[in-house]
Amino acid sequence: MVHFTRGDHVAADPHAAHAGHDAHAGHAAALPGGLQVSQDGYTLELAETIRHTGEFEFRFRILGPDGEAVLDYAPLHDRELHLIIVQRELTGFWHVHPELAADGAWSVRLNLPAAGAYRAFTDIAPRALGKTITLGADFAVAGAYDPQPVPAPARIAEVDGYEVALDGDLVPGAGRLLTLTVRKDGRPVTDLQPYLAAYGHLVILRAGDLAYVHVHPNGAPGDGVTAPGPDITFHTAVPGPGTYRLFLDFKHGDVVRTAAFTLPTVRH
Repeated sequence: MVHFTRGDHVAADPHAAHAGHDAHAGHAAALPGGLQVSQDGYTLELAETIRHTGEFEFRFRILGPDGEAVLDYAPLHDRELHLIIVQRELTGFWHVHPELAADGAWSVRLNLPAAGAYRAFTDIAPRALGKTITLGADFAVAGAYDPQPVPAPARIAEVDGYEVALDGDLVPGAGRLLTLTVRKDGRPVTDLQPYLAAYGHLVILRAGDLAYVHVHPNGAPGDGVTAPGPDITFHTAVPGPGTYRLFLDFKHGDVVRTAAFTLPTVRH
């Protein structure tokens, strides 16, 4: 079962597909995003790496090259930091936005119902760095652990009475179009709502190492061309072969929902 938080997530360019924001399609030599706890002198420091099931305060800091907590960030679609939490089996996904305190500590309330291994990803753009990066760090939730397999491949996802169909393939080393079509009660949804400058946001994670890709759709609300559904199209590139979990955020009826898929890569 996938657990969802009604979070929002955006990036500086709604037309861009990127792995950790700074590894764009075509930059095959770049390390995939989210695999490092420290990059370009910036480090993700979790306040605690062992937590408990249920609700708790999740706290962390971003340390700069001088070892001090970073206070100045460039906004990424109206947010200074985007936090993604996943279970390592990719059966759980949470997308939230912490608050920054004056001392540089970030915090947010989480409710994690299952014990196990987790990873936190932070999308940030420190002003002094001049670009965006994704940092990742592991933590554990204590308790009776019942490991689950990565969900089986599927191109149809259902959430809250909505059906989302996925068309297209993931091809290592090559950009491809993915189209996700949203229906409710069998009817196409043609009035999707803008969600922080886009009609959808797609996070892609590779099973095994959790290589991270965040993709934004082609077109944007209000551009005179992009329709508000039922199709949301993304130009997508993944860092290599494997099985990936895809999490699509979309907004309709004033509620943000997340549809999840499993998709293996295919050859050219």
